[in-house]
Amino acid sequence: MGKFIRRYALEIYTVISLGLLLAGALMDNLSVIQKFVMVFNLLFILHEWEEMHYPGGFVDLISGMLGKDVSQEQKLASRIPTSILLMVFTFVPFFWDDCVIFILVTAALGIFEGYVHLMAIRLFRLPKFYSPGLITAELELLVSIALIVWLEQNNLASATDYIWGFVIMFACFITMQKTLTMMIGIKYSELPKRLRNQWSK
Repeated sequence: MGKFIRRYALEIYTVISLGLLLAGALMDNLSVIQKFVMVFNLLFILHEWEEMHYPGGFVDLISGMLGKDVSQEQKLASRIPTSILLMVFTFVPFFWDDCVIFILVTAALGIFEGYVHLMAIRLFRLPKFYSPGLITAELELLVSIALIVWLEQNNLASATDYIWGFVIMFACFITMQKTLTMMIGIKYSELPKRLRNQWSK
């Protein structure tokens, strides 16, 4: 079972997340926040496939920068911590849509993804204005901005809510990154130094 999960982590995540989309489609009177979650959920699914398969290659960029040969099995298994993170960031705000901090965590991830994938073009000196996952990452950014505009128009979030949303997102993201780098045999403490060296080349 463990081998199956490692090999098909992305597909398992996709099926579970599509289940949430189906459940949302069958429910009546979804709140606006739940509708935003449905959009994020769909974009996260598409993002993972764009980043990994069509055209894919973001893990290859990272492993190349770190000078680490990553096997195909490790690449597939690396989707496990990412999938868990994304499911938490969609299922929690969907079922607890009355707590605005949860959806702000999701929006913070969307903003971060949009920024990271643009910076990756410069970081890896990519020949085209594209990094694997860029299109869906920028769509996540736009939806995050639309959500924040809606929250502001309806006075539903305070400055403290935004701060907690971003703090929780980064705490969860760093935990996910640490787990991911450990899975491919990289010390997480090496990552900032490698990123600085890559940027200064």
